[in-house]
Amino acid sequence: MSVNSQLDGDDVTEDPRVPPGVDPTVPSPARLYDYYLGGRHNFPADRAAAQRIITAMPDLPDAAWANRSFHQRAARWMAAEQGIRQFIDIGSGLPTVGNTHEVVQAVAADARVVYVDIDPMVALISAELLSGVKNATVITADLRDPATVLDHPDLRAMIDGGEPAGLLMTAVMHFVAPSSDPWGIVAQYLASLAPGSYLALSHVTADRLPPSGVETGLEVYAKATENIYVRPKDQVERFFEHLDMVPPYDGAPAGVCYVGAWGAEVPTLADSDGSRMMYCGVGRRP
Repeated sequence: MSVNSQLDGDDVTEDPRVPPGVDPTVPSPARLYDYYLGGRHNFPADRAAAQRIITAMPDLPDAAWANRSFHQRAARWMAAEQGIRQFIDIGSGLPTVGNTHEVVQAVAADARVVYVDIDPMVALISAELLSGVKNATVITADLRDPATVLDHPDLRAMIDGGEPAGLLMTAVMHFVAPSSDPWGIVAQYLASLAPGSYLALSHVTADRLPPSGVETGLEVYAKATENIYVRPKDQVERFFEHLDMVPPYDGAPAGVCYVGAWGAEVPTLADSDGSRMMYCGVGRRP
């Protein structure tokens, strides 16, 4: 299934079944993102909303793929280069090609992954995908309540609090309002993890985007199940306070960069317009 066939409107499959608790007439961030990636786990309302944003910002699918690639590269780097064997994927979204457990278990078969998402459709599709898969599970919870997430029995059964972990929070914290203190939420998750743990986080920004396109995106997400909050670079850097930042590629200073550049073999080629829609970084808890 290619991205282009989905985005060109070549809809040759039926809509997915509607899980309990899902209103298919209201777009959701998970299903919008699935559409950007060319997936099929979305409904007409999601497709119409996504197309409106893509019309205003044609590089959005490229941004989604650049973010997905960053997520995979960061998780693989943690497993292969740092020996991390347990991962918490917050706001995991709908399954697609190269899911976290597939990426890290290709490096280490005993790597453990807990997926966390609030969307009931994510729970349904992920549970089907993970049926029979060892060392991977999905829990339905609100990331804005770290205590509930971290105390969930399925997470506690999979994650050893005394062992470093990989905390993956890609393309999710921009759905947390300033009033909910997104930086404090991330800090709570990190405080629960052992020293030597890593955070990989990406976040949408409007720093390099046309104001009209940003306005369209904000309007669409205001009518979705979750609003979206674009943030400048300095506010994204705040998520990594008190962490030892990892240089995004050889020769680069440690810090936040665009999603296409982190871990790229040729950073100049990875620096696309879509990549510049999102900042990212990887930091280690001392």
